[in-house]
Amino acid sequence: MNRDQVAGNWKQFKGKVREQWGKLTDDQLDRVEGRREQLAGQIQEAYGITKEETEKQIKDFERRVDCKWH
Repeated sequence: MNRDQVAGNWKQFKGKVREQWGKLTDDQLDRVEGRREQLAGQIQEAYGITKEETEKQIKDFERRVDCKWH
């Protein structure tokens, strides 16, 4: 799944994101709207983790669900 597909199918895709990062609220996920940078910021804020750890988690997630925002 590429960046355009993620953004275009965000409503369906955000369920997978929600499974991975359950602390994120629907409001936070609605603000993300498929943008990777916004997602990273919301994850950092919700989980209190470093940028490096956030990037690691997102990359692992991308590999698992065959998603590429790059």
